[in-house]
Amino acid sequence: MERIPIETCQEIIGYTFNDPDLLYRALTHASVAPTRNQSNERMEFLGDAVLGMVVCQKLYEHADELSEGEMTKIKSLVVSRQTCAEVAQDLRIATLMSMGKGMSHSAGPPRSVTAAVFEAIIGAIYIDGGLEPAREFVLNRLQPHLDKALDDEHHSNYKSLLQQYTQQRWNTTPGYHLLDEKGPDHSKAFEVAVEVSWRNFPSAWGKTKKEAEQEAARRALLKLGLLSEEDPLNSSE
Repeated sequence: MERIPIETCQEIIGYTFNDPDLLYRALTHASVAPTRNQSNERMEFLGDAVLGMVVCQKLYEHADELSEGEMTKIKSLVVSRQTCAEVAQDLRIATLMSMGKGMSHSAGPPRSVTAAVFEAIIGAIYIDGGLEPAREFVLNRLQPHLDKALDDEHHSNYKSLLQQYTQQRWNTTPGYHLLDEKGPDHSKAFEVAVEVSWRNFPSAWGKTKKEAEQEAARRALLKLGLLSEEDPLNSSE
């Protein structure tokens, strides 16, 4: 099996290994490895876990206005095979891999292979240097994707838009108050009103508390002149 020039690999990924064999392993596809356990598959498994943890921690620390479900949605987008494959292609990592002749063609190796090698390199860095260099590598490569996912979520989320505005304008966050609920347990409706500092806004009903909060936030944005009834976000009516 041909040995890849280690200096080239390290320059591309921006990390110098204490144990270069870990990088060779990360770039070795199962199609050319003596055994599957000598390929990058085990490192891919580890790197996938490290990748998810780093992105989750970043979301938890820097997107405190998002719910668990919203963070899960963003995390799924950012750590997806498609995103990992795009990053690997941008780095041209696939050109450095050792793999069987049948694995590559004019368009390059399959996306699943390029995504896997990106995760394997994360795993290799984690083994070699610990969490901090792995975190740095992940965030350096994925921050633009994370920023875009957050921006898309914020612009489809009335609560996020309202919180962003009130923090910038008044250095405060909105408060949501449950005013009423009605209906049987299997089909309840909830009335919620939003308050920003000294100002109250029209209440709203929803089939869930979260739906009512979103509608209350939308109505507050309307009152503040930050949203119009024709706004593309407006799907409530």
